[in-house]
Amino acid sequence: MTMRVAVQMDPIETVNVDADTTFALMEEAQARGAELFVYHPDQLVWLQGRVLARARPVTVRHEQGNHADLGEPVMLDLAEDVDVVLMRQDPPFDMAYQTAAHILEFLKGRTLVLNDPAWVRSSPEKIMPLLFPDLIPPTLISRDIGALRAFRDTHSDIIIKPLYGNGGAGVFRLRPGDGNFSSLLEMFFAQSREPVVAQAFLPAVEKGDKRVLLIDGEPVGAINRVPQKGETRSNMHVGGVAEASELDDADRAICAAIGPVLRERDLVLVGIDVIGGRMTEINVTSPTGVQELKRFSGIDTCAIFWDCVEKRLAI
Repeated sequence: MTMRVAVQMDPIETVNVDADTTFALMEEAQARGAELFVYHPDQLVWLQGRVLARARPVTVRHEQGNHADLGEPVMLDLAEDVDVVLMRQDPPFDMAYQTAAHILEFLKGRTLVLNDPAWVRSSPEKIMPLLFPDLIPPTLISRDIGALRAFRDTHSDIIIKPLYGNGGAGVFRLRPGDGNFSSLLEMFFAQSREPVVAQAFLPAVEKGDKRVLLIDGEPVGAINRVPQKGETRSNMHVGGVAEASELDDADRAICAAIGPVLRERDLVLVGIDVIGGRMTEINVTSPTGVQELKRFSGIDTCAIFWDCVEKRLAI
């Protein structure tokens, strides 16, 4: 029987076919004979107990600019018309994101949705690591200026970033004596009612920020992302350069600790960020890095992912 897959994602027309993980997942599904549909979260509908999406059938090819043949829109009943829904739109992790997760939760027990939307909603990427305080750098989450100031006094060299940001946006390093501390907090708090994350700066970031990919709680492989000279952030969205890497003992210990929780929460494709043996984030929304990992190591994360999906559908 042909597997039918609906992908909830950002517009496919703008993806980079040589880097985008969602596109690579679609290529592998199509190679296995799957029928693919794409839709944007804005096209998701709850109506009288039904979960619908105004989706377009799509055929993909690895040819930038000519990488997607899109058919006419159809209204899919996601409980009846498809076998799998991939929730793969990028953050920000705002109320629109959470609402989409709420709607997809109504498919539980009827259609396989990955990653599990209830746990995606309840596992923000900078909060979930707090379950493992021994594995992360010294961290504070707060809007309390006194608490933030005390944290800075203790750790001196710190990172401050938005709690629900992504792609390295809004990440600031405050070195000892930096006079921008108060004005930076004023800027954050004027833009949002959310707390911020403060972490002790990890000098090892100069050698890279390792992205470790896991499937169903088991480590698959890792790449390293090295920041540009003079840059604190290593995210590839802001110019970080990917290079080959391997799992070390610290990575494996972290994965062994978090793996059971990922499996319990049905978070199948996950990417964690590790700097100097310390985990800084657990990415469960739309983790990236599978194409780089395959280029550097030959490890095909997408094939492993779809093997896992097909096993679940057979149960």
